[in-house]
Amino acid sequence: MRIRTLPAAVATAALFGSLLLAVSPAVADTSVPIGVGDVRDTVVDGAHQHLYMSTGDGIAVVDNSGKVVTTLTGLPQVSDLQLSADGSTLYAAVTGADKIVAFDTATLSQTGTYPTGAGTAPRHIALTQGRIWFGYGDQWDSGLGEVDLTADPATVRLDLAGDHDFASTPMLYADPANPDTLVALDGGISSGPIVVYDIASGTPVIRVTADEGGFYGDAALTQGGQSILVVGQGRRSVEEYRLSDLAKVHDYPLNNQAETVTVAPDGTIAATSLDTDDTGDTFVFPGGADAPASVRNLSSSWMPWGGHTTTWSADGSKLFVLTGSSGSMQFQTVNEPRKYVTKLAVNAPATATRAKTLTVKGTLTTGLKPPAGTPLNVVRTDLLSPAGKALATTKLAANGTFSFTDVPPSGGSVRYTVTYPGDATHTPASASDTVAVSRATPALTLTNNKKTYDYGKKVTFTAHLGTTYSNRTVEIWADPYGADKPNKLLKTGKVDAHGNLSAVVTMSRDTAVKAVYKGDSRYAPRTVQSKAYAHVKIASSLSKYYKTGKIGSTSYRYFHKNTDAILTTTMTYYRGRKERLDLQVYSDGRWYTTDSEYFALGTNGKCVVNLGHAGTAGIRARVRAVYVDPSSGDGVNTTTTGSWQYFYFSN
Repeated sequence: MRIRTLPAAVATAALFGSLLLAVSPAVADTSVPIGVGDVRDTVVDGAHQHLYMSTGDGIAVVDNSGKVVTTLTGLPQVSDLQLSADGSTLYAAVTGADKIVAFDTATLSQTGTYPTGAGTAPRHIALTQGRIWFGYGDQWDSGLGEVDLTADPATVRLDLAGDHDFASTPMLYADPANPDTLVALDGGISSGPIVVYDIASGTPVIRVTADEGGFYGDAALTQGGQSILVVGQGRRSVEEYRLSDLAKVHDYPLNNQAETVTVAPDGTIAATSLDTDDTGDTFVFPGGADAPASVRNLSSSWMPWGGHTTTWSADGSKLFVLTGSSGSMQFQTVNEPRKYVTKLAVNAPATATRAKTLTVKGTLTTGLKPPAGTPLNVVRTDLLSPAGKALATTKLAANGTFSFTDVPPSGGSVRYTVTYPGDATHTPASASDTVAVSRATPALTLTNNKKTYDYGKKVTFTAHLGTTYSNRTVEIWADPYGADKPNKLLKTGKVDAHGNLSAVVTMSRDTAVKAVYKGDSRYAPRTVQSKAYAHVKIASSLSKYYKTGKIGSTSYRYFHKNTDAILTTTMTYYRGRKERLDLQVYSDGRWYTTDSEYFALGTNGKCVVNLGHAGTAGIRARVRAVYVDPSSGDGVNTTTTGSWQYFYFSN
């Protein structure tokens, strides 16, 4: 047996803990990783707030939070663990060393070693009347032995199985409350005998035996030691057998193959199932076999098998469960295991009309339904009540459903939260659903869309907001073209009596200007945009000419026929920007394009180009610089054409 009868003082604490459980607020369950694997047995030490776990070749000493405090090493194939009735000594069956060892639970130092004989390989132990009973051997060579601690020195006896020939190492259980009884499970054979021994004389005598299906994975005695609970392969329930005649008295149903079982000081039974379908792995039976179980799903993986990995805290207020597999185990703490887990589902319509009635429905599911009429709290959260507004409670129907109606005063996202506060037997639960409630679309405009401006022009953009309910604030944002300029808030404020709000933009680039209204409880948010365009600034000049003169009404720069004309252009700079130069020559009364070519700007925006010379007198030409969106290498400004520069080659 894994849980021992507690001393009177501790038992009293457990009783008061159970009373407090009914009135204390819900405490969340916890799950932490724990560095153990292949746990064969778990024993709780309430006095020192420790759990002892046999794993591999050592005993992990774990605190109640799941932290491994230390490990007792040098124990090859350590298996069963047992605490003495007073909690001062921990006994361990060390299968790989043919011995049973004892540790002081206060100091964790080894205080005794009891060799059981070469090749005995003790695996299972039970304590009663100053004796350590141990199951040893393997398959048909298994047997029942005893270490008599009342003798000085302690003595060891083997071959005490009496008339039963064990097919596997017997699993042993005893309870000081029933000191003359020892129970042995022959779990490695399909017939699976349960053998009840009378040990009053010191030598086991079979009192009753029965074949009950075998292949036991775990077992526990009920409080007082009058019945045994067994789980294991092929069983989808915890089966309870009365020790006096081995009649089955109860089945505690599970959803899948039963893996572990443990009994609290007040008699509450808990068990785990393999849970291959991930529908629930931990079952607590606070109302006994005839009441539904409180079911929790602590892990999405299959539960561990082949070891005692579930146990109650010493006072019975918490349940400790190991989940996962070796190397990735989790230490789970169920803080209110006797309470039935409740879950709420809330279903509100996806959309609704403001100021019109809508209906919200839902379901509360739990292993034990609260009575019809149980109140559920309802809170509506919306733009008018961002902190939430309590509505009238709704009542739970007998089948666990509920519904209520509401007239949402606000549009937008409206959340309905339903809360079940819980009670002495149920955990609290809360759930919510959100409705998109309609709002009117406000009128919102912004001036200057698709207009083009000279570089550097200061332009006023005016937003106009129509009718709204409570919010009259508008934001005006300017987002210049180009990744190097951020979107910038120009102005935010309430519109004037005419519904207008204005902001000034200096047009150095094409700019997306936005007016943003964030809405209120009756009018939806809205954003409108104007795209305004800006020219670049272009200035060009010729050099190396010897005079200026007019041909007709046009002013020309005069060059000698063998002098190169030099053109210097200054243009608004942007990374990677190029100018296009268009060169034309006048002939027969018309201008003809002779060249059109792109030239990169320097980082100062300047570009100096040698246009060459005519070599012949009487040649009239002109040149201009152009920014072309996007052929000039970027698209942050709108296409801009510079003025023509006229020049003439003479002798």
